[in-house]
Amino acid sequence: MSLDISIAGRKHWLWRAVDQHGVVLDILVQSRRDAKAAKRLLRKLLKKQGVAPRVMITDKLASYAAAKRTIMPGVEHRQHKGLNNRAENSHQPTRRRERIMKRFKSAGKAQRFLSAHDQVANLFRRSANSNAAERRKARSHAFTAWTEVTGAAVSF
Repeated sequence: MSLDISIAGRKHWLWRAVDQHGVVLDILVQSRRDAKAAKRLLRKLLKKQGVAPRVMITDKLASYAAAKRTIMPGVEHRQHKGLNNRAENSHQPTRRRERIMKRFKSAGKAQRFLSAHDQVANLFRRSANSNAAERRKARSHAFTAWTEVTGAAVSF
């Protein structure tokens, strides 16, 4: 799924891969929205994940189908407006962060920031259908993982 963002007055596209649980797998900032850019995202995603997905759901951009035919020919591809809501909803925190930061200054800085931001957001993501005890347990686990990764003591 791609989202247009303005960087230094030029339109760029933020390509984002999201799994079935809403976890952001990878992002890529590109100046184009064509088959070459889609292929680059799919290659990067396959390299990182190590295994091809069973089903790929996208919007109706033809570049996805062209890229999928060459990179992942055996994967089922569904193109539908309503099926990609997880990817659409994952763009909301990016839009919010972009407004707070008064836009990104360069594509490289946007790529670096959003890659880190999405990984941290994945760590602290809450399940919508859980009770308070499960959310407390998940938050405690997330803070423990955060402390291990950063080496910083966190008080909550």
